[in-house]
Amino acid sequence: MARSKAETEDATTARRGRPRSAATTAAILQSAYALMASTGLAATTIDAIAKHSNVSKMTIYKWWPSREALLIDAFLDQASRAVPLPDTGNPVARIRRHVGTYVEALQGEFGRVQLAVISECISRTGSAELFYERYLGLRRTKMLEIIAAGQKDGSIGAPGVPGDIYDAIYGSLFYRYVFGIGPLTPAYARNLVNLVLRPRADA
Repeated sequence: MARSKAETEDATTARRGRPRSAATTAAILQSAYALMASTGLAATTIDAIAKHSNVSKMTIYKWWPSREALLIDAFLDQASRAVPLPDTGNPVARIRRHVGTYVEALQGEFGRVQLAVISECISRTGSAELFYERYLGLRRTKMLEIIAAGQKDGSIGAPGVPGDIYDAIYGSLFYRYVFGIGPLTPAYARNLVNLVLRPRADA
């Protein structure tokens, strides 16, 4: 799989100077997310993140090309724990598990922060492209691989390209969440997955 933009930038930084400290990086990302969740994006400035993480602003500016990039990476770091990409089980079970976890996460601070970060990207740059490059694209690619594997082994009966299947599930969930069109319940998530994937009876 091709490296993400964030990973490429990290590698470039390492070549130019001292490698990133894992502990310092974690402190910055966790501080940024904690501030977003507790005080909102407007208050999550580089100054505030530096103070909260006890890391110099110079280090933050060296490691991230923009505040928006840092906020997205902080959200990605949290997502890796709150909504981990499934790596065990058959394709249908993995997708069901991930969808259920995502729906549950949307009900709390994770959902609010996700929407705020996307809105911030759009307001600052005019599009959500940066969010896609640094966050969504990475996770979407992994899920497309799972869908393709399910089509190949027959556990997923839905025809068509994996990207359309993914978008039908996760686009529907996000649309329903953003506009409040009915509650996002486990039952709704299960029915949606079954409707879109057309899983084999034993899957």
